[in-house]
Amino acid sequence: MSPKLCLAQDPDADELLSTNPSALLFGMLLDQQITLEKAFRGPKDLADRMGGLSVHRVAEADPDEFAAIVARKPAIHRFPGAMAKRLQVLARHLVENYDGQAELIWTRGEPDGAEVLHRLKGLPGFGEQKAKIFLALLGKQFDVTPEGWREAAGAYGEEGSRRSVADVVDSASLREVRDFKKAAKASAKNG
Repeated sequence: MSPKLCLAQDPDADELLSTNPSALLFGMLLDQQITLEKAFRGPKDLADRMGGLSVHRVAEADPDEFAAIVARKPAIHRFPGAMAKRLQVLARHLVENYDGQAELIWTRGEPDGAEVLHRLKGLPGFGEQKAKIFLALLGKQFDVTPEGWREAAGAYGEEGSRRSVADVVDSASLREVRDFKKAAKASAKNG
């Protein structure tokens, strides 16, 4: 059974994220320099514009045509050209390495938490922090809990934390995550 995510704060977009692992990865990739809700609504907007969300179709799309789809108003991201390229690079990586099935990142060969983190960090556009947050999201909201996942996710894997998208389960927890990030940014600026 799929979890009922509340990341986009939009029922249709959250349903896609809850049932389509590639959509969830695309949303995570988009989650930079825009609001979390807009980032995670992006895969649904893309699906609506393309008549469904297919990793293979994204990977194989003409780059100019795909960029136009991402840029169509309202644009899926504030940097539509750059994000269109990044989405296609990620889609191609998923096709070449995981047969277009994102869930193989965390299911192929029964990997432990460190291996899932290693695979996530190997994705185009996923650095250390994004990979740890995504691993925590898998563990906390999808019950994908390979041995050592909390340790591999670091502070993002802490039970009861409110530091990232992994902890957003409703509008109240979204506010708590925003408050945490705001406080962390202020602390870093002052300290």
